[in-house]
Amino acid sequence: MLLIMGTVRLPTGGLDRARSAMEKMVAASRAEDGCFTYAYGQDVLDPTLIHVVERWRDREALKAHGASAHMAEWRAAGADLGLHDRDLKLYDADEGTPL
Repeated sequence: MLLIMGTVRLPTGGLDRARSAMEKMVAASRAEDGCFTYAYGQDVLDPTLIHVVERWRDREALKAHGASAHMAEWRAAGADLGLHDRDLKLYDADEGTPL
């Protein structure tokens, strides 16, 4: 399993403008084969900071995700929406043990 965690930043007040595009991209990503988790969440102390969490079955599923039409659309929209300071990390992970 692969885990992606990190953050992206929106301009001040940018979430309202970005919400529709984000919802469309997240819903399409969650429907992809091999996607176990795909979530964006606004930081409660910094409204311009969006936390990203993704879990993928394997590299093939992640590669297909990156090549999907909805991700191409999201990348194009991200520039228009002012997304910046993208900081995502990819981890190889097992299922883990609940704490």
